[in-house]
Amino acid sequence: MTERTWLITGVSSGFGRHLTEQLLERGDRVVGTIRRPESVDDLTSRHPDLFRAEVLDVRDTPALRAAVTRIVADFGRIDVAVSNAGYGLFGAAEELTDEQIDDMIATNLTGSIQFIRAVLPHMRAAGGGRIVQLSTYGGQVAFPGNSMYHATKWGIEGFVESVAQEVAPFGIGMTLVEPGGARTEFRYRGAQIAEPIPEYDATPAHNFRKMLDPAAGLAPGDPARMAARIIESVDAEPAPLRLMLGSQALESTLAVLRKRVADFEAQTDLATSTDFPPETD
Repeated sequence: MTERTWLITGVSSGFGRHLTEQLLERGDRVVGTIRRPESVDDLTSRHPDLFRAEVLDVRDTPALRAAVTRIVADFGRIDVAVSNAGYGLFGAAEELTDEQIDDMIATNLTGSIQFIRAVLPHMRAAGGGRIVQLSTYGGQVAFPGNSMYHATKWGIEGFVESVAQEVAPFGIGMTLVEPGGARTEFRYRGAQIAEPIPEYDATPAHNFRKMLDPAAGLAPGDPARMAARIIESVDAEPAPLRLMLGSQALESTLAVLRKRVADFEAQTDLATSTDFPPETD
């Protein structure tokens, strides 16, 4: 097994934490970004030769670029970069504040874009590498009460799908990871909830409250198993563009995509009616 150097954002909890623990146990080097150094003191003490913590806010683009440059200088290269930092924001669109919207875009979308942009020149110079972007099946499927979260994930999916085609000639593979519901802090303790407007109480916009309540049933996804599948995907050639994790997520996504295709096919006549008529001469 080849020892790799991984750069992972947001390793204090959730998928970032599971990925880091599994990688360190198998002997890979991990540079993990966090906002609070004490959140990974145990990892630093258990794996002083393999783990390094970097205090970083992905919303700070100059600091992000400086950190990536410093890591490459110290370790020679970054073999795998995992863009994982992000959070959930729930509530009807009308309930969200301007500040909540701006911060979510800055973290989940712009932060991920700038992280990838910071890593690419170094991987290109090294002759290849792998970039893993944590998305969600909510990058394909949309639910009420999740509008801004979906907006950032649908946005990063389009960005990655385009960039993957740009950098393939340089030996850089990119993968979008689309997990379903998993038993992580992200789902039960890490999400932000907008101040409710009473008019939405009896509407689907507040269905998310049941999803966030453990008493209503735990999420089916095992984050440790999901992390293992993500790590395994890095050895796949070519890199899978998408990695769907969770049977519930797969079923929901397939149902939505089938309906979307059927809806488009039903508009065949409408779509073709807007073209210039075929040349007759």
